[in-house]
Amino acid sequence: MDHVTAASPSAAGSGARAGARAWIIWTVGVAAYVLAITNRTSLAAVGVDAAERFQADAATLSLFAVVQLAMYGGMQIPVGVLLDKYGARPVMTIGMVLMAVGQLTMALSPSVGVAILARVLLGAGDAAVFPGVLRLIALWFPAQRAPVMVQLTGIVGQGGQLVALIPLAALLHATSWTIAFGSIAGLGVLFAVLVALLIRNRPPDLGADVSVDTDTGAIRVVTSSVDTGVGIRAAWAHPGTRLAFWSHFTSPFAGTAFILLWGMPFLTAGEGLSKPAASAIVSTYVVVGMVVGPVMGDLSRRIPHLRSRVLVLPSIGVQLVAWVAVIAWPGPAPLWLLYALAVALAMGGPASMIAFDHARTHNPAHRLSTATGVTNAGGFLAALLAILMIGLALDLQGAGTPATYTLDAFRLAFLTQVPLWVIGSAFIVVERRRTRIHIGMDPPRRR
Repeated sequence: MDHVTAASPSAAGSGARAGARAWIIWTVGVAAYVLAITNRTSLAAVGVDAAERFQADAATLSLFAVVQLAMYGGMQIPVGVLLDKYGARPVMTIGMVLMAVGQLTMALSPSVGVAILARVLLGAGDAAVFPGVLRLIALWFPAQRAPVMVQLTGIVGQGGQLVALIPLAALLHATSWTIAFGSIAGLGVLFAVLVALLIRNRPPDLGADVSVDTDTGAIRVVTSSVDTGVGIRAAWAHPGTRLAFWSHFTSPFAGTAFILLWGMPFLTAGEGLSKPAASAIVSTYVVVGMVVGPVMGDLSRRIPHLRSRVLVLPSIGVQLVAWVAVIAWPGPAPLWLLYALAVALAMGGPASMIAFDHARTHNPAHRLSTATGVTNAGGFLAALLAILMIGLALDLQGAGTPATYTLDAFRLAFLTQVPLWVIGSAFIVVERRRTRIHIGMDPPRRR
């Protein structure tokens, strides 16, 4: 199904080489991504502290994550266009600066309104980092290595969740809110400097991006003068891009909602676990995702025509079954089932990375980042909806604050995720079929 329909920039330029300089650039980029993940999940382990600091109910606490994700998702296509036009170095540098300013604002915020502004800045800066690293992979590494490199990027990046979960929470409880979030802001400034000094947009032997017209075989050099509207429409017009969008929409949102905001409150206030026990389950989610990632990356490379059927859709089904089992369990779920839930949710992250394989293989170089932006927006749109609906469902049940959280309220709230899985899976099936027809793997349906 994922028959390559467009030449990778790396195939056109740097060929099969991925030298020391490429690895240095990737290392800096992925380290910046680790910090971006730490920034993104910095409220996850301290959600109760944030609720107490700002006297926030569940809907307001959800709003912190929702505005951050809304800005992240809304910036994906603009960031993709900017990456296609200016390259990764300037866009990622600005992203790191915005995140630093956002965390400094969060450190000093005296009210909910200022804190929300901080999360807006954080989401805008975060939006630039992961797509930037994907572009660096496409330009600096051989095309056949890209699926594994994308998974490796995701795996290493998830370490940022552990940083937020353990050292950041420990620093906050040992010092103060201002010191903890101010320290992350300082790291943002440091990495802005590193990105600006060490990252380069493309290899020296690649003077320009090259794309191949898969209908005519014509090769052309792509300049930075990209028609934004045409690029977005062209990317979305290909069913492969829409397949990528819905794959990324459906696979990771449950894990994102769990790790970004609602996991710790559910495990502690809902299931009655201690903070160390809850942290162990959340850490399992992160570690399992890091272990599963290389396996899915290699399988994605080996069975490109079966990615959706064998990898993406099963990962969605496992998450749905695990959540239903936890919700239906009479009373608090046993520890083994909560660990099983963490393992099931952890499959969503690596599965979602396969969406970027779809986007890359079905789009030419000059709209690579635009298609990536469209794809990435899907996952965070779904996560935004999930986080918001869970918070609203808690409030409607009168369980909107840490003092009023109940297990039954959490059960009903988490059921709001089911429609997202159903809708997303249906579109994956439809767009997979359309993609296979579009690239000639299946015959068109007879009318």
